[in-house]
Amino acid sequence: MAASGFKNAYLSYSRLKRFEECPKAFELHYVRHATSEPNDNLLFGGLVHQVLEDYVRSRWASRYRGPIERDALIEILKDRWQTAGLSSVGTFEEGVAILDDFAAKHGVFDPDRILGVETEFAIAVGPFTVKGYIDRIDRLEDGGVEVVDYKTNRMIFSEEEVAHDLQLSIYALAVRALFPEARYVKLSLYLLRHGFKMSTTRTEEQLAAARDYIEALGRQTETATEYPARINANCCYCDHRRQCPAYARALLGEYEAIAEDADKLERIAREREQVAHVAKVAYARKTELEGVLKAHLRDRDELVLGGVRYWMGETTRLDYPKEPTLAILAEATGTEADALADRLLVVDKAQVDALLKELRKEMAPAQVRLLQTKLEALAERSVSPRFNARKVAERCV
Repeated sequence: MAASGFKNAYLSYSRLKRFEECPKAFELHYVRHATSEPNDNLLFGGLVHQVLEDYVRSRWASRYRGPIERDALIEILKDRWQTAGLSSVGTFEEGVAILDDFAAKHGVFDPDRILGVETEFAIAVGPFTVKGYIDRIDRLEDGGVEVVDYKTNRMIFSEEEVAHDLQLSIYALAVRALFPEARYVKLSLYLLRHGFKMSTTRTEEQLAAARDYIEALGRQTETATEYPARINANCCYCDHRRQCPAYARALLGEYEAIAEDADKLERIAREREQVAHVAKVAYARKTELEGVLKAHLRDRDELVLGGVRYWMGETTRLDYPKEPTLAILAEATGTEADALADRLLVVDKAQVDALLKELRKEMAPAQVRLLQTKLEALAERSVSPRFNARKVAERCV
């Protein structure tokens, strides 16, 4: 469908990101105004954001000063849950865990530090107006201003991704307009599932490049004559995926074969990315379908559908208490308990990482980093070849 006559009422990060990732999704959402179907991840993120906004806004208004009140957060969660469009007890538990962690690690709530909650902005970029909301803006003691953007992502961003994130660049432009007296702007992503912030800044050169990029991308959305679908890693979360022919083909494992010659490495890499995205789409759909079947298996022993039997099995894990187990084995084998402990009691990376995560609630970040460095120095390393692939971050913003 041609964009003939299409104009953006305004630009936003979500509009720009949608066009970047998939022009077809942009067309369906903003040009055709097709009905969207938000997925549970999007609904959950919105729910957690709303809980934190409600809490911070109310405590800021009442000039409350003190520790974050965990029970108050959970009460807001229960109230907001009624209209969130979510129904899984596991998802509710995730929300409780995130809020527990936030309350434990946030420190003292200081109303004097807060400059804004869900602050609306509108800035001019070329012929466009860019609008949005910032989760939280804080005053820093040295005259700076900090943007805090809450994220419920499961994956941790790389430092490179944070350094070139377009959303943070837009926030930097907005805060400079809102608070021109600020000495500098600190940009922070609060990764709620992981309990820590990743922070960065922007140079004048980066902000100038961001302005140019926003204007160029905005013009592209209005001059496009077609909106091709672009299968990518986020297709399985797209709120228009059921209306997208390319997504339907991906579910069938169909993609464009372009690497006919094994010597054409660029084509091989492009096709490899297509296959990877199609596989992720198919796997996400498989998980979604299994969720439906599991829900029906709660009330029955099995389902037989299409010649396939489905049932819920059990996985048993045995955990042996250390001292009694070593005593029994020492007596049976005639081996000293200490020697058996060296052989049986293995401390693996997963165990260490879990403990360090717990210690972050009690120790200063610098202490945890020092402890982690000491433990890594003790660890024995083994290296084996592994193929890796990761999209290179755009450097234009």
